[in-house]
Amino acid sequence: MTTQEAAYPGVEIWRGGVNTWDCDEMGHMNVRFYVARAMEGLAGLAAELALPHAFSPYANATILVREQHIRFLREAHAGATLHMLGGVIEITDTEARLLQLLIHTATGQLAATFQTTVAHVTPREGEAFPWPSVTRERARVLKVEVPEMARARSLELGPIETTASLARADALGLQRISLGALAATDCDVFGRMRAEQFIGRVSDGIGSFIGPFRDTVVEHAESPPAQVGGAVLEYRIAQLAWPRAGDRVEIRSGLVGTTGAAMRVVHWMLDPTTGRPWGTSEAVAIAFDLDARKVVAISDAARAALGEKSVEGLAL
Repeated sequence: MTTQEAAYPGVEIWRGGVNTWDCDEMGHMNVRFYVARAMEGLAGLAAELALPHAFSPYANATILVREQHIRFLREAHAGATLHMLGGVIEITDTEARLLQLLIHTATGQLAATFQTTVAHVTPREGEAFPWPSVTRERARVLKVEVPEMARARSLELGPIETTASLARADALGLQRISLGALAATDCDVFGRMRAEQFIGRVSDGIGSFIGPFRDTVVEHAESPPAQVGGAVLEYRIAQLAWPRAGDRVEIRSGLVGTTGAAMRVVHWMLDPTTGRPWGTSEAVAIAFDLDARKVVAISDAARAALGEKSVEGLAL
């Protein structure tokens, strides 16, 4: 254990590494696999909370993700070794907010952090009911404070009253970046969409959406990079309903504006059949110099140009 890692709260809930196939065209682990690791870590934390079978098909109770706040702090490349610590930030009658810290094992530096809000629910119906007393006792033992690097930086974490719908997406002119249907392999043992599918499908379709905005940043940069890509620094995902195998999903996206050197974008995952939302998310994204491996600053001229392309009134 490094001196830096010794300062992190929590117990170990996952350990592994980065495979070549986990990495994308930017050369680092894709966001979907950060969330996939977080879900494996959630199973480990559930076991620490005296719910070792929460994600088994014969479970009497499970843990359902309501919301995730993620900060991506350091790249993880193929071959990197990682592990995860977890703890309980707070717990109520039927819900809890959990801390998950993904750490580079070799250096002790944080790769990513998660604040994950979960509910204790029936496995198939997803109906919330109280935590068992033994879990509440274990939660007191596993109580942690959120370290500075895991706190929200550019996004608000207050209550959400979403306005997302297919009709509103059309009215706002939000761009369709993904359209498809869930296969059985996209779902968990209870038949619900796996959590990484939302962020993963955004990642699959993001190129055509973010590309023109990224080009605007580069065009007005003081020293335009020879090779440019993109990265996400912070994400907030709210799951409003859980699609199942055979359900169709459509993602509509829009630019909210800029913050410092980053662009703020919103993605709505919608049911194209009913028009209702499956979930909403907001992300803080950057243009990334692939040679220097650093952020490309947004100049005043680029900010003005991006302002003309932002969608007024767009939010979670």
